[in-house]
Amino acid sequence: MRQDTKKQEAKRTMRAFSLATFLNDMGAEMILPIWPVFLTTILGANMTVLGLIDGLSDALVSISQAISGYASDRLKKRKIFIWTGYLFGGLSRIGYAFSTTWQAIIPFRILDRAGKIRGAPRDAMIADLSTHKNRGKHFGILRFMDNAGGLAGITISIIFLSVFQINYQLLFLIASIPSIIGAAALIILIKEKKLNKIKLYKGLELKSLDANFRLFLLLSTIFALGTFSYSFLLLFAKQIGWDNSLVPLLYFIYTLIAMVFSYYFGKLSDKIGRKKVLYISFIAWILVCVLFIATNNPIAVIGCFFLYGIHKAGFDTVQKTFASELAPKKFRASSLGTLQMIIGLCAFPASFAAGILWDTISPQTPFFISIILSIAALILLKRVKENTKDN
Repeated sequence: MRQDTKKQEAKRTMRAFSLATFLNDMGAEMILPIWPVFLTTILGANMTVLGLIDGLSDALVSISQAISGYASDRLKKRKIFIWTGYLFGGLSRIGYAFSTTWQAIIPFRILDRAGKIRGAPRDAMIADLSTHKNRGKHFGILRFMDNAGGLAGITISIIFLSVFQINYQLLFLIASIPSIIGAAALIILIKEKKLNKIKLYKGLELKSLDANFRLFLLLSTIFALGTFSYSFLLLFAKQIGWDNSLVPLLYFIYTLIAMVFSYYFGKLSDKIGRKKVLYISFIAWILVCVLFIATNNPIAVIGCFFLYGIHKAGFDTVQKTFASELAPKKFRASSLGTLQMIIGLCAFPASFAAGILWDTISPQTPFFISIILSIAALILLKRVKENTKDN
């Protein structure tokens, strides 16, 4: 009876998260395809500024992700961090709509990325209600709904911009609505149980985590330093012949592939192991970089975004699943928050350096650097041991 109750609770929670994730990403993806064009064409930012904003905004708020994970464990609460994070995303888009310079958009970009405080508590809650046999599946479902919402958002964006020809500012306002509804849905639908009282370490100390998890943090850091903002992929496509109005189509292709494969990769990792799926993801990203370096053919770019979707489907789903199993259960939200903090801190140097290299050397240079760092991370991944126990 207790097992059946736990399964029902897991289903209700996953349905609530799926709904909120779908709505939030519908709103987010309505603006993401046109974000780099809006920033560079409408607000007058150059590539270095684009790298600065995309990287700095992630880096400045990444610490909040670790804090939210730590606070979630400390306060024995998850829900408040989750719905607040979704609400931040909606409010930030209202700010975008009224920004007239790239400088004015920075605080709203920070608020947008601060919405990631939902990540560690939400992922910890999913990991807690799962077992090793279905944890990949549950994270896969979440990524599926994430990408399904993204597809809906991109479709709406294309229709509004191409058919109704609304301006970017109005699109930002419309895009705020789904996330606000998603936050309200979580407040109503999620029934949170108070966590058992646990003794926590003071601060975010890596020495509190075992060597296996620290190795995973290291390789994740190296890989993150080489994976710059998606904006560079879209602008590279624009540079070799894609029209502004068609750039969202590439984002649509990537999101469609990511949606189709997310659930599959999650379930596959339950069967064959987390590392093997991550190998596939790493190799897909390396191939993306190789193709962008080697091709000037606009048609070939479609294949690049297909591979990028494969990479994101495997990586975004399985990285969190793997990390949640390597981390001690009593420190799960804190550990996941630490991982997200480190990746976020790497976003600034990764994107900012990519922008400088693009402007001063060549658009291909960031891809060369990324290949080297990705291979180094792939080698380290081989040394990480998987944890197949339920914890």
